[in-house]
Amino acid sequence: MTSAAEQFASNINLGSFAKAEELKKRLLFALGALIVYRLGTYIPIPGVDSAIFAAAFGQQSGGLLGTFNMFAGGAVERMAIFALNIMPYISASIIMQMMTAVVPSLEAIKKEGEQGRRQINTYTRYLTVALALVQGLFIAQTLMTPNADGVTAAINPGIFFAFTTTVTLVGGVMFLLWLGEQITSRGIGNGISLIIFAGIVAELPRAAAGMLAQGKTGALPVGTILLVLVGAIALIAFVVFMERSQRRLLVQYPRRQQGNRMMQGEKSHLPLKLNTAGVIPPIFASSLLFLPATAVGAIGTDAPVWLTDIASTFYPGQLAYMLTYAVGIGFFCFLYTSIVFNPVDTADNLKKYGGYIQGYRPGARTAEYIDFVLTRLTVIGAGYLILVCLLPEILRANFSGIPVYLGGTSLLIVVTVTLDTVQQIQGHLLAQQYESLIKKSKLRGGRR
Repeated sequence: MTSAAEQFASNINLGSFAKAEELKKRLLFALGALIVYRLGTYIPIPGVDSAIFAAAFGQQSGGLLGTFNMFAGGAVERMAIFALNIMPYISASIIMQMMTAVVPSLEAIKKEGEQGRRQINTYTRYLTVALALVQGLFIAQTLMTPNADGVTAAINPGIFFAFTTTVTLVGGVMFLLWLGEQITSRGIGNGISLIIFAGIVAELPRAAAGMLAQGKTGALPVGTILLVLVGAIALIAFVVFMERSQRRLLVQYPRRQQGNRMMQGEKSHLPLKLNTAGVIPPIFASSLLFLPATAVGAIGTDAPVWLTDIASTFYPGQLAYMLTYAVGIGFFCFLYTSIVFNPVDTADNLKKYGGYIQGYRPGARTAEYIDFVLTRLTVIGAGYLILVCLLPEILRANFSGIPVYLGGTSLLIVVTVTLDTVQQIQGHLLAQQYESLIKKSKLRGGRR
């Protein structure tokens, strides 16, 4: 039987959207902020020879630089001020989450409520600046490294160029961090996620057009293009299904006395997502695999032979890369899930409010059961992530014309951010309708 809340939510339509003035203002603000972000991806860093850098990027567009360029919305290809995008903040946030689970002092700060959360956010920003400085210096060094012809992408390489490039890139990261926070507070959805989402989506039409152009020239068979398009649609449907899947554990609350009446015990559910880790495992696994190639790019022709061999072994499309990538995704799935979800804390919270799972005593036995279920869900979630991320890699290894933008990580980000944003829009519409009903009921009560 459909509940009253579900029936009410199903009545949300375009008419209710037209009346939601606050929601429209939030959507327009978010759209304007994303336009500002996209404009910044076209502002080049001063002192870079675009022709020389374009040639270097063309040689590595299918691997390391192509992946970074995907998350940066094409800013790396143009060596723009937003070339680092928001990725240093993402890395800093993940590192801080891991440290709060390991360092007792940080864990104590985290448990202090809103004040502790602000303190952790401050530490995350400091770490973001540190990571952006390191990555900015690395990019500056790479631009000043001579290529095979002995020329550099930097017009006037030196300390001043390294300083200005690093400051520009760090400033770009911090501006995007501020812009993302503004979208979250004054717009709709998670601002940081929307910035990454906008970068990926903005480059998809060009990538698809390039693939179709290769089909016209015969470089890529038409059957392969059709297979990729149909497979992409099927993969999107599969990702949506898996991301919305969850295991609900039935929680029973005992009967309680309210005044002179004995209230019946209530039933609720503890939802456990199939993929608790989200898109973090593929991002971290691919970042670690790209470290050797990143080091080779910074050192240039003077890179040692052993480092070059490692970089070529773990290059996208190689068997060693895909096997290590799969193992890394599985490892980070379990690691990150153990950090973001603590069965012991969940069991203690249920016990504090009088809830229990039927057949299991509150406390340690409940925590063991939740951990038992979560471990098996994580195995399925890890397998799902490995499948989604490796399928595009296998296709690109056999058909070089398939663009890097059609990878599994980008697909996961686009689908998850879309689902989250749509859910928040529905929440705003639902709240707006509730407010209108409350106002009508007050007017009717006043007339009486």
